[in-house]
Amino acid sequence: MKKKIIIAVTILITFLIYGVYWAFFDMGRLPKGKIISEVQSPNGSYTIKTFIANGGATTSYAIRGELIYNNIKKKSKNIYWNYREDKAIIEWVDDDTVIINGHELEVPNEKFDFRRDLKWVNCCNFNFINFVFNNI
Repeated sequence: MKKKIIIAVTILITFLIYGVYWAFFDMGRLPKGKIISEVQSPNGSYTIKTFIANGGATTSYAIRGELIYNNIKKKSKNIYWNYREDKAIIEWVDDDTVIINGHELEVPNEKFDFRRDLKWVNCCNFNFINFVFNNI
């Protein structure tokens, strides 16, 4: 009986953790936005499309970058998501390296997501949580 309870609690916690990830951190669920630029890689293998996302009256603009595969039939994917930006400067360094607003990425494997950037997390998001836990 105790073993069944442990298994049930483990499954519940697993679904809860995945639910939080899905709701707040999954790059596949980012808002579409309005296209603002499109730049092809030097060899034509990839195209980066950037979109501006308007979160409404209470949030700032954000930039979403989407990688499109030109030579192979593969689904496009989000590789860039940054908050408090309203324009995208895209510069290809070589066929597989792109700089988007100062963030260098090796495509197709690297991504930049401000929600995982330690500078943003430390300064903006978790100060209150750190304060609470440090003063208990």
